[in-house]
Amino acid sequence: MATPNHVLGLLIFLAFLKLRNAASTFNPEDNYLIDCGSLTNTMVGQRVFEADTGRSWTLTTPNNIIANNTTPSTVSSLDSSSLYLNARIFNKPSSYSFPIQQKGRHFIRLYFFPFDNKDFNLTTAQFSISTQDNVLLDNFRPRQDSITAFKEFSVNLTRDTLILTFSPENNSVAFVNALEVVSVPDNLILDTAQTVNTKATYRGLSTQLLETVYRINMGGPKIISVNDTLWRTWVPDGSYLVDPKLAQNVSYGGTISYINGATSAEIAPDLVYSTATRLLPQNSTMSASYNVTWNFNVQAGFSYVVRMHFCDIVSKALNNLYFSSYINSWSATNDIDLSTLAANTLHTAVFMDFVVDIPGESNRLSVSIGPSDINNVFPDGILNGLEIMKISSSYAGNVVEPKSKGNTGAIVGAVLGVMGVVIVAIVVFFCLRKRKRAKKQQSKTWLPFSINGGTSQSLASRATNGTAATSGVNGNLGYRFSFVVLQEATNNFDENWVIGLGGFGKVYKGVLRDDTKVAVKRGNPKSQQGLNEFRTEIELLSRLRHRHLVSLIGFCDERNEMILVYEYMEKGTLKSHLYGSNLPNLSWEQRLEICIGSARGLHYLHTGSAKAIIHRDVKSANILLDENLMAKVADFGLSKTGPELDQTHVSTAVKGSFGYLDPEYFRRQQLTEKSDVYSFGVVLLEVLCARPVIDPTLPREMVNLAEWGMKWQKRGELDQIVDPRIAGDIKPDSLRKFAETVEKCLADFGVERPTMGDVLWNLEYAFQLQEAGSTDSLVNSINRITELSSQVRDMNNTQPVMETGVGNISSNDLSDISMSRVFSQLIKSEGR
Repeated sequence: MATPNHVLGLLIFLAFLKLRNAASTFNPEDNYLIDCGSLTNTMVGQRVFEADTGRSWTLTTPNNIIANNTTPSTVSSLDSSSLYLNARIFNKPSSYSFPIQQKGRHFIRLYFFPFDNKDFNLTTAQFSISTQDNVLLDNFRPRQDSITAFKEFSVNLTRDTLILTFSPENNSVAFVNALEVVSVPDNLILDTAQTVNTKATYRGLSTQLLETVYRINMGGPKIISVNDTLWRTWVPDGSYLVDPKLAQNVSYGGTISYINGATSAEIAPDLVYSTATRLLPQNSTMSASYNVTWNFNVQAGFSYVVRMHFCDIVSKALNNLYFSSYINSWSATNDIDLSTLAANTLHTAVFMDFVVDIPGESNRLSVSIGPSDINNVFPDGILNGLEIMKISSSYAGNVVEPKSKGNTGAIVGAVLGVMGVVIVAIVVFFCLRKRKRAKKQQSKTWLPFSINGGTSQSLASRATNGTAATSGVNGNLGYRFSFVVLQEATNNFDENWVIGLGGFGKVYKGVLRDDTKVAVKRGNPKSQQGLNEFRTEIELLSRLRHRHLVSLIGFCDERNEMILVYEYMEKGTLKSHLYGSNLPNLSWEQRLEICIGSARGLHYLHTGSAKAIIHRDVKSANILLDENLMAKVADFGLSKTGPELDQTHVSTAVKGSFGYLDPEYFRRQQLTEKSDVYSFGVVLLEVLCARPVIDPTLPREMVNLAEWGMKWQKRGELDQIVDPRIAGDIKPDSLRKFAETVEKCLADFGVERPTMGDVLWNLEYAFQLQEAGSTDSLVNSINRITELSSQVRDMNNTQPVMETGVGNISSNDLSDISMSRVFSQLIKSEGR
């Protein structure tokens, strides 16, 4: 929290910067400031907004309407309130024309306040605004709650004249209260940026139309336009912080330096770089294991430029501050040292640009800073400022221009030309289609499909249900099915045959021509999962076989489809048997056996190959049951190969399902096998309590199952929240062992969690305690020891192997058990 002295110092410093900025104001070559609808000039700070009389620009329809705000008190508390007192209203397409003295980057700023007018209700206005080359606003409707709107666009102007056209929609009107057309330095927007989704270089940014969505001053006060050399407004970050308790505000009263040719006060004012939000330091006994995160609402389906402003105002010496940053859980910067970026200086401004794609189903953009992964580095991190700009380039194809009789012939010629092109295109399309059918060509979306350097090949002679696909040294990939075959198997993807819905797409029940039942997962083009998940699932399941992993039968990649075909699991998901359906109740013994089978599958993933495979999406909906209720782990689209032998984790973007996600993985973006262990611990608790892992309809303390369950467990009263349908059947020793296993799996730190082999052993033991009924069942326990002993001996004499068929059993199907643990468990049990 800021102290009174801190606030006072910040205010004094702000006054100082105001004077300094006033002396170094940028002088734009083009500087059109218009108070639209006003008959007199208006002063805003040191800037003069001219009366809307068209001295240095042209208004194509000067006889349109001028309106006055009859209730100026509604905007009296706003910045630049005097600009919202008048408006220019257009009841037909109209344009402002501005001579451009200096081509290049310009700000186009538009002010709107939909007040009521005696002749027009501006709250219902709907209109578009465009230049000759771009649409700025399409079917724009100012907010109907009479709140002001401000839009800022950064446009690269290449013409001698800018024509700004207002076009009413649907018999409505257009209006504007004030506008600016101001040239800015060309280096304000660089040509390249780093993409975070794919880790590549984005080129051509300098020519893009950008809309400013957010401009944030981290750790400091609001900066109004008079304190910015480019007359920008920067708002405080407090309302966007996810958890303010993890951050602190810091400020610096000295001089901010700039790198010649790279940064300047036009990039951001001094006050942005002189304040920051910092990762809250820990005491001497703790290390930071969290990130400071800001959340923003954005428009789905667009790409955004995220500009981070940095200045090391906290270090006392060079090379002392290391941290990382993230955008939408994607890594943006790793282990950055600001003093190195700033040419081995402190208190020097730097900035970084990133481009992130927002999927069609999301409207959230998050930015985080967190500790570095470098050993022996104090956990720290700062962010001084942030700008988020939407890349909204769209050609102005719908600009309304005045029409004349003289161009009728040109219009007719253009129409006939377009019709000719369409006819030729149709002819070419049918010729290509006929040729494609004749050759029975496969889709090129995936060919060649490669694993470990091998090449997938279609064997067209095998065509009843699909074609075999081979892959180098790995041999069989399964079958590549034709799309027509899968259409037939699923009754043309009948919605009544849908048996599941996940992040990748819908799952259909299917029956092949040989009466084999299958589950057909069809990728949804709008899904956040796509090509990478499709490839991962095929490559992984083509080389892993285990009776507790769902088997992949084949895939289809025709017609740009992404379809996976699995063995059919008759009883559906574990989740559906616990709650939310009318399926018969599972007994405690059945639930234990399902947990044991799932643990065997996950243990095999972690240990069955040279490098561990981390599932990353362990949840009850991804545990399927066959006709005998045998459990199989499914859905490997998010799976990730584990760390190298000399590493402890894999640094990767956070993916998984909310409620099951390992909090340490979420905080640090560091993935290990223990992340699966945590998620499986949540599944175990879900099995015991038979309720959703996140239920927002419950009281606050009960919403999160893991947190709620651990509160009961730490009080030794977990039995109080057990599913009442099985509560009377669970033996106390079995429940105690099961509860201990859950608690260990849900430990806050991965190093404190057991391996999946240990989890498997504990579940087997809980099952034996349930079967024995009490600790005096020594004979059964000794028989179990003998069985486990032979398993251990076999494991010691056998190298891990992969199964070649669904029914085969490998040594990895067994838990990693030691005889010392067997006896220690018996001793503890009898001691009770």
